[in-house]
Amino acid sequence: MNPDVEFAVWSGERAQRVVAVMEQHLPAIDEPPLALHAAMRYAALGGGKRIRALLTYASGELAGADGDRLDAAAAAVELIHAYSLVHDDLPCMDDDVLRRGKPTVHIAFGEATALLAGDALQCLAFEIVARAPDAAPRIALLANAAGSRGMAGGQALDLQAVGSASKLEEVEHMHRLKTGALIRAAVRLGATCGRKACDGDALDRYAAAVGLAFQVVDDVLDVEGTAQSLGKTAGKDAAQQKPTYVSLLGIEGARQRIEALRKQAHADLVDFGSAARRLREIADWIALRSN
Repeated sequence: MNPDVEFAVWSGERAQRVVAVMEQHLPAIDEPPLALHAAMRYAALGGGKRIRALLTYASGELAGADGDRLDAAAAAVELIHAYSLVHDDLPCMDDDVLRRGKPTVHIAFGEATALLAGDALQCLAFEIVARAPDAAPRIALLANAAGSRGMAGGQALDLQAVGSASKLEEVEHMHRLKTGALIRAAVRLGATCGRKACDGDALDRYAAAVGLAFQVVDDVLDVEGTAQSLGKTAGKDAAQQKPTYVSLLGIEGARQRIEALRKQAHADLVDFGSAARRLREIADWIALRSN
């Protein structure tokens, strides 16, 4: 890691790197079944901020990990994220038609192919992790983050909350599962690839702060953004009567919460010193993002 490299350059290089790794592992566009493999590539390679991969690379560099081991972990967490978006957008879930500035997978390929593409992306993620040395701890991390005690459970709570008068602590618990669990896994996956021991509790606290900040920012942008700026349908939460940080705290209260979480993330990294620069920069990027 070259500390003199600007964050925009560092993040751009690693975003391109993880896309290249995913492209290498995804089935070729001309390999049957053609529609399924086209849908998988459409979902995984078509844009996105790659925040989870960047967190994996950043924590891995903090722990002195080799690039090749980080590539597998970063690609796996991005494929899990891609699968979750495909399924979240289905008519039986959030029923959305726009993602990353283009039609959602079920709109482009049909519901059945979208469902299968999500399933296959999840399987491919675990296959990539399983092929790496000493894979068992990372497989467990990823499975826990994606399952009923993590992302899937959070989505279930999200669906149950529609039209309800949820309390703030209930909304936070839901988002710590739906969004935060995979972000925690991304941070821990990178750290477990390294040669240097890192304070796992501190990394967990950092991941919890940035994961929640990511969601609060999403809630603000859903109110203030447009479909063009966000690449997805704006105003969907209010239309579906979902409880959000904005509906519970107001715009200004939500913004204050974002800043408090950004500061918390920085505080959680104090003991790592300058070696955690990239994790700090990601926390700032998440808090200040506009899409």
